[in-house]
Parts: sequence; C-alpha cells; structure tokens
Amino acid sequence: MDLRQLRYFLAVAQVGQVTGAAKLLNMEQPPLSRQIKQMEQELQVTLFDRSDKRWKLTPAGEVLRVRAEALLQQFEESLQEVKELDEGLQGILSIGSVVSCISLLPERVQAFRTLYPKVTFKIQEGDHFFLGKLMDRRNIELVVARLPFEASSDERTYSVLRLPSDPFAAMVPAQWSTRFKSAVSMKELAAFPFLTLKTDYTTGMHERLLNEFRKAGVEPNIICECSSVAIILAMVASGIGVTILPKSVMSSFPLTNVRMLDMTNDDFYSDVGIVWLKDRYLSKSAQHFIEMFQGI
Repeated sequence: MDLRQLRYFLAVAQVGQVTGAAKLLNMEQPPLSRQIKQMEQELQVTLFDRSDKRWKLTPAGEVLRVRAEALLQQFEESLQEVKELDEGLQGILSIGSVVSCISLLPERVQAFRTLYPKVTFKIQEGDHFFLGKLMDRRNIELVVARLPFEASSDERTYSVLRLPSDPFAAMVPAQWSTRFKSAVSMKELAAFPFLTLKTDYTTGMHERLLNEFRKAGVEPNIICECSSVAIILAMVASGIGVTILPKSVMSSFPLTNVRMLDMTNDDFYSDVGIVWLKDRYLSKSAQHFIEMFQGI
C-alpha cells in the first residue's frame, strides 16, 4: 500500500461512491475500483459497506480513514518544512480570528508582509467552535481569539500565547448618550434592554457578563442573544438596547450611532490570546507570525 492508494481511499470515503471519487481524482472508475479492491485484499478486511447506493465506511475503514488523514497530513507538513528550509518563507499562511479580535490583525499582517513578501494570507472568521474545527483539520494553523478558547477539543491539545488584556466597555445608542455619564456601572446598565453575544457553542463572554452583573447585585434585562458582533452593534445603533463588548471591537466597527462608555469597575477585562495545536507541525510562517505578537 502506498500514499497514492491512501489518497484514492480517502476520496471514495469523502464522496461515498466510486464514480464521484473518480471524477474528483480525474481518473477512470474501473482503475479506482480495482485499487480499492486491492487494498481490501492486501489488508484482508472490508473497508466499505456497499449495500447502499452511497458507500459507507466499515469500522475497519473508519480506523484507516483516521490514520490515513494523519499520515498524509504529516507527509505534506514534512514536504513543507523541507521546502521552507531551502526556499525561505513563502506560500499561504492560513489563520483564523474571532470578529472581536480582528483589530489586532491589520498592523501585524502589514509588518509581516514587509518582512516576508512572498507569504500571502488566508483569514477565516468564526466562533471558537468553528475555528477549532478548522484548526483540528489543519485548514488553518492558528487562531486569534478571546480566552478561554471554547473549542470541542480538549484545551490541553492547544498552546496559547496570552496577549495584553482588553478592557470591557459599554456600547449604547448615541441617542441615549445623555442618560449616561462618561463611565457606567453594571447597575445602571441593568435598567436598560440588554443584548448579549452568545452562540450555541461559545458562551464564555455571556457567562462572564452575567457573573459581573450578579457581583453588582443585579440581573440584566436580556432581550436578545446575538451570534455576531456586527449584528449586536447594528441593533445597538438602531436604539434597541445596550451591550458590553471588549473596547478594541469599536476600532473595527466605527459606528457613528453607537457611543462607547468606560466601565466603572476598573478590573473588568477580556483575555486575548493566540491559539495553535500543541505537538503538531507549525510552519515557519506561522511561527514568525506568532512572534509578531510577542512583547506587545
């Protein structure tokens, strides 16, 4: 069995049929069918359940799928490492970021491109769960996110570079600004309709805010849970309610209809960090990009 056969096997596992996999691989169907049959004969196991129109992996096939994906990934990473040693930094650096951390990227991307002009970027946006999945599948190498990182994998599988904390601030409709002083307390905000940032999988910031309200002896009047920073700020701008977000968010969303107010509790901060997979190959480009954040 060789790497070529493993790629054939993974294509069939992905598509669920030989015809579609053959098109994906740009080859004829009969040779692909023979290769899968040859693998089964060599391993003396059945890799696919062919009883339905869509082929399904058997337990043995599922084990091989996991191992084959890891093996091919390791092979590709080894090739990349060798190329980087010979050619220097180039290629695509794929990273992820939650929306509330986007403001940390432009300056460092620009500085990185000045140093390494042959490297281009692919940036994915999403919540912790989505970005964690992309990182686990090696579609991206690192994530800039709020901490703790709420992905589906065990947190011990990740390395984290902590960045300076970001103070929380209140975001209120500009037309309500006369109702507030320059700094606002949790008790004051509890008197207004409150919008909270929360998804089905990421609840850390939501819970943090609830705890802060309760420490002040009040409960917020939550009228809406939003999965997007852009949505929540659009609703604040429309005068629907108030919210609390990390202060740096407003540098990415300079809305004239939203006024940002400091919080009276000075120790109210959001933790920020860069997250990547521990004990997995990290490209030289990713390593150098992480270094751009060190010492800030």
